[in-house]
Amino acid sequence: MTEQGREPGAPFGVAEVTGPSMYPTLRQGDQLLVHYGARVRPGDIAVLRHPLQQDLLIVKRLVERREGGWWVLGDNPGAEGDSRVFGAVPPELLLGRVRGRYRPRGPGQRSVPALVSWAVSAVRPVVSVRAVSRRLRAR
Repeated sequence: MTEQGREPGAPFGVAEVTGPSMYPTLRQGDQLLVHYGARVRPGDIAVLRHPLQQDLLIVKRLVERREGGWWVLGDNPGAEGDSRVFGAVPPELLLGRVRGRYRPRGPGQRSVPALVSWAVSAVRPVVSVRAVSRRLRAR
């Protein structure tokens, strides 16, 4: 994930998704609207500093608070790089909550039906999914 377009001290910024860990919710290249310093709860998607490589930003779903911080998982169970590998993420590494995503148009989306399909799905709010949080916790 790369951070873009955030002024120091601004409550909102933009980040770009890299990697498959949040697929199908988020895809490679999606642009995220991040609300820095927002209150979070289980089920939210958040931007965090990687606990083992703090210059790396990650985007994960907050599953639950545990001793030592947040247990976070990607929505793609086949992808690695979440709390199953590095444990709970300390709260000071949690940067913000993802509020929305913009999916750029693909190179093959030129026909009218493809453009309509893209326009309907390109901009979406990213909402908490409590059921997913409960399902992920049961693993």
